[in-house]
Parts: sequence; C-alpha cells; structure tokens
Amino acid sequence: MTAAHGSLAHGAAAGDGPTAGEPADDALAADDLPWLEELQGRTVVIKFGGNAMVDPALHRTFAQDVVELWQAGLRPVVVHGGGPQISAMLDRLDLDVRFEAGLRVTTPETMEVVRMVLTGQVQRELVGALNAHGPFAVGMSGEDAHTMTAVRRPAWVDGRPVDIGLVGEVVAVEPGTVRSLLEEGRIPVISPVARGADGEVYNVNADLAASALAVALGAERLVMLTDVEGLYADWPHSTEVIDRLTAGELADLLPGLASGMLPKMEGCLRAVRAGVRRARVIDGRVPHALVRGVFAEDGPGTTVLPDPGASPGASPGTGTGPGASPGAGPGASPGTGTGTGADAGAGPEDESGA
Repeated sequence: MTAAHGSLAHGAAAGDGPTAGEPADDALAADDLPWLEELQGRTVVIKFGGNAMVDPALHRTFAQDVVELWQAGLRPVVVHGGGPQISAMLDRLDLDVRFEAGLRVTTPETMEVVRMVLTGQVQRELVGALNAHGPFAVGMSGEDAHTMTAVRRPAWVDGRPVDIGLVGEVVAVEPGTVRSLLEEGRIPVISPVARGADGEVYNVNADLAASALAVALGAERLVMLTDVEGLYADWPHSTEVIDRLTAGELADLLPGLASGMLPKMEGCLRAVRAGVRRARVIDGRVPHALVRGVFAEDGPGTTVLPDPGASPGASPGTGTGPGASPGAGPGASPGTGTGTGADAGAGPEDESGA
C-alpha cells in the first residue's frame, strides 16, 4: 500500500470535512512545512498518553493527526500508555492499588488487569479511532513476535531496592513485525507489555518503551505527548519552557526531575544518544499539537537534540540491548505510575505509562 500525499489541513483526513468553527489559520499547508520533504518515508514514533487519552475530543483529534502524518508520506508508530484506565479497572474489581516509590506494585493478579486493559481496551479504542478514517491501524503488544523483551526492575526506597512485582525494563527490541506493518502501509499501535526471557509478562513504562522502539526502528523522530507545555526551566517559580536543549544539557538536568517527567526526558535522552535525530515533548492537551510537533522547526514543547558532533550510541534499526538509565539514580526507576513532588525543572506531575 502506498501512502497518499496531500495537504495537512486539519479535518481533511480520509473524508472528514473541516471542523466547524475551526479557524483557517489553524491548518498547516504542506508548502509551509520545511521538514515535509525531508521526512518523506521516515518513521516517527509517538507516545500517546496523558489527558488526550481520556478526553474524547482530544482522542479524536490525535487520531486525525496520526492519519494526516501517514497521508503526508511519513510512517507513524504509536505506543500508548493507560495508567488512569488501569487504576479505574482495579477499583471496579476491588483490587488493591498500591505504589512503592511512585511505582505501581504489579502482582500477578494486577498484571492480568494491566494486560486486559492495555491490549483489550485502550489499544482497541485507539485502533478504532484511527480506522474510522480508513483501514490503517493494526494493534499489537510488545509480547507479539518477541517485539519487546524486559527484565524485572526494582524500585528504590531510602537507597534500598523494593520488590514491586512484574514491572519491567525493556532490554531488547525485535522490530521486524513493526517494520513489516510499516512496509504494508499500516499504522502499528503498540501496548507497552513485554515478554521476559524468564517466562513472565511485564508491565513496562510506555515512555521508555517508545524510546527503545524508536531506536530499534531507526526512527527520525520521537514525540511524547504529556499534560504540560514542556520541560520547565525553573518550576515551580516559573512556567518558562525550555524550547530546546542538547543531550548533554538534558543529562545534567535529569537527576533533578520529578518522577512524572523523568521517564519522558530519560526516553528522549536515550533516543537521541542512540541515533534518533530529534525527540520532542509536547502538550497533548492542545488540539493538533502532534502535527506541529512533528513538522515545525520551532514547534511547541521541548526539543532534545544530539550533542554537536556526537556519534550515535547504537546503530539504528538493529534492536536494542541493556542500557543504563542516564542520570537516573535510586528512586528514579522508570516503572509505571507517578511519584510525588515536583522537583525543579519538572513541572506538574504527569501520568507516565501504565
């Protein structure tokens, strides 16, 4: 299947008419986008999470934006979270919802719910929203075809490891199935559940899953949707957003970030150090932020770029292996859920993954 090309006027995707009452200058025409030609045929990995997952209007506009990227000749891949939906289901089933060091304790019983909600609810709703525009999306999980392999990762409390159950860290990615779907002209939608070499199934952080997949696919860009404007320079004293920074600059800031923003920025750092040319964190509460976040040179949010003259840390497209979490010490384990507090530079807490 060959992707169709056209303008990026919002509302023009797959038979949709313009959104009533939407201002004309909200549309981004193809000739206004200097990156459009360069990004033809390139892979863009998108982490879908935050308020856009639970707000019906934002959910629809996100799906529309992803289809528009496809129509413009890009190859989008979506990795989704699902923390609020998992917590809601656990409450409905009267199961314990417990966090240690800001991470969801995932017992085998909880893991069954995580798996069910991510692959059977959140993924299906997103696939359905995308396929409302045409036969584009195919859902899968990190378990499928050994796409993601994880190991158990502990949390840390007062400098000591704490067992939080089946929370995993992605240590290897086999991108063949995702790549085949892209070659067929499909939009893969991936749930952050991973197999373990030990036979277990792990709940993994969606931000870091998206980062690992972007590296393995040799993606051109990684885009993270969140519930804040970007990385704040001096939160809570200022709401000034850092518009761009290098990997080295981010590594210096990383230890001071609160747990909500930490996995997103850690994922961006890992990606650009391993060959992804640009990573961006954007405010998913803004309709159609995704198109601007992918194409615009000076788009919204915070952009992370490789250090000048830096060589990629891994060969894109060959899969990923175990890697250190740059700048993250005890207590910064990127499992699921969010912690408490908002350290300097982090901004408000944000649901990050399952």
